[in-house]
Amino acid sequence: MSHTDINLNSPNKALGSGSLAEVPAEGGASGVAPVTLPPGLTEEEAEELRIELTKVEEEIQTLRQVLLAKERHASELKRKLGLSPLSELKQNISKGWQDVQTSNAYLSASATLDDITHSEVYKKTQETLSQAGQKTSAAFTTMGSAISRKLGDMRNSPTFKSFEDKVGNLKSKVVGGRANGGGPQSPGDSPNPAQDNAPF
Repeated sequence: MSHTDINLNSPNKALGSGSLAEVPAEGGASGVAPVTLPPGLTEEEAEELRIELTKVEEEIQTLRQVLLAKERHASELKRKLGLSPLSELKQNISKGWQDVQTSNAYLSASATLDDITHSEVYKKTQETLSQAGQKTSAAFTTMGSAISRKLGDMRNSPTFKSFEDKVGNLKSKVVGGRANGGGPQSPGDSPNPAQDNAPF
């Protein structure tokens, strides 16, 4: 059969589309192997399908070109109206949120949540948590008071007083010895007070 009724030079033909109509059904001088037909399909039926496929691909290409022209026109109209992609996005988000708020799922979820917050189980749980918080707070206050009392008791104990006296005596010896000039000095120390206050 001849392929003369297929218009391969159509301006609407998709470039590089791998349609079956571009592949010859029979081997020709180009050395292309013959195409095997699917089982149950005659050569005439295959040729009709190839022609139909070519037409559908041309229609798809035409529709793509029309759609592209319409999108350009819509963009130009939006630009003239001052609609930027950002403002359009804000409008879409706002409309989407309104749609969500009026949806049955959102309304039923809100009603369910409202039912839960007014239910006896919720109130009892809230009351239990509140009591637990109060008890925990009271326990921490009691524990803090007990620790303060223990520290006070420890500070008043004879052992602590003895330790405090020893530290006080040691401190007075160290501070007193330096104040009197009797503190240990290194061999390189100078009696010049200006050098004692030097940063290095």
